[in-house]
Amino acid sequence: MTGGTEADDLPRSDKIQTGTGTEFGLDELRKKYSELSELSQQLLTEKLFLENECNQLKKRVSRLDDEIRNLRTPPLIIGHIQDIIGNDAIVRSSNGTIFRVSVNSRIEHDLLKPGARVSLNQDTLSIIEVLSDSWDPLVSTSEVIVKPSVTYGEIGGMDVQIKQLKQSVELPLNNPHAFINMGLEPPKGVLLSGPPGTGKTMLAKAVANATDATFLGIVGSELAQKYIGEGGRLVRELFDLAREKAPSIIFIDEIDAIGTKRMDTSTSGDREVQRTLMQLLAELDGFESLENVKVIAATNRPELLDKALLRPGRFDRVIDVGLPDQAGRKHILQIMTKNVPISRTADLEYLAKKSEGFSGAELKALILESGMLAIEESSKEITDSHFESGLKKILDNRSDPIFGDPSGLYG
Repeated sequence: MTGGTEADDLPRSDKIQTGTGTEFGLDELRKKYSELSELSQQLLTEKLFLENECNQLKKRVSRLDDEIRNLRTPPLIIGHIQDIIGNDAIVRSSNGTIFRVSVNSRIEHDLLKPGARVSLNQDTLSIIEVLSDSWDPLVSTSEVIVKPSVTYGEIGGMDVQIKQLKQSVELPLNNPHAFINMGLEPPKGVLLSGPPGTGKTMLAKAVANATDATFLGIVGSELAQKYIGEGGRLVRELFDLAREKAPSIIFIDEIDAIGTKRMDTSTSGDREVQRTLMQLLAELDGFESLENVKVIAATNRPELLDKALLRPGRFDRVIDVGLPDQAGRKHILQIMTKNVPISRTADLEYLAKKSEGFSGAELKALILESGMLAIEESSKEITDSHFESGLKKILDNRSDPIFGDPSGLYG
């Protein structure tokens, strides 16, 4: 017997036996180890992804909590500062009530000036912050950013009216020194008066196209508001915006909505319209200058307007935009058919003669009706027969009590 042990005499093996009796070779263990490593790496990646997603969800929950807190906070009241007394302020709230309130110490004292817009706590009415001055949305959106495409050359039968409008509006804006040298005060406003459909609004669009001045357009009915003082405030803001953006032109369409004659007996709504009118009168001829600001108004009911509105110094010139004569109607037809395929035999002179008393809008309707008849007959051009049929239809509408002359409704 040698000096070795009994274990050394056992046969060597490359297998390892587990406690359960299962044997694994070294290659299988390496494979299992590799699979477990890949699995652990995958689980680690998923853990990082889930932690990142959890953080994002926490941030979203935090934002939603902030929104919920903001929604649950009571609304703030808008007011205006009337005066400053020591560390307190006299403010007028949005409902017209006047209070003496405290001021947030964080607000810069220089911002606390009479007339400043502020937000007030609903419970204590203390001033929370000073708001920046802003125009009413109705006023701020009245500015015409894109110039209209209508030009003076596209308006027929109004040579005299165009000349008067240029003298009253464009000349003072383009050459103000000429009036100063003459010692004259240029016209402040122009009133366009005439029946419906004669082109009053088209004239205003042509002015906006021809000048580089800021053009503010608004309808008179938009200035008639429900609450007391709101209409006057809109008029004041409209003229303040025009002065800020001078040189500028204010166009008030359908001015009879707020410019009607004042009467002793009236309802509360009528009195509010009259207050709006008085603010307009003060803006047209008040203490503040209207230099480089011109006003154009349009109406088809001039007989309803208040005399104070029509006097010189407010609307210095009233331009009558009446129905076109035969030469004017022919000019309008030539302009409107410039891009319309009409027969060579079509006699526009005869058509102008037969359309006595037609407005520009009715002449446009005449061409439209004739064109639709031509399309219905698959004709490539408008012929005399189409014009005759279209003329007959317009004449039938004029004789109808509903579609006819609207002046008959007020006779």
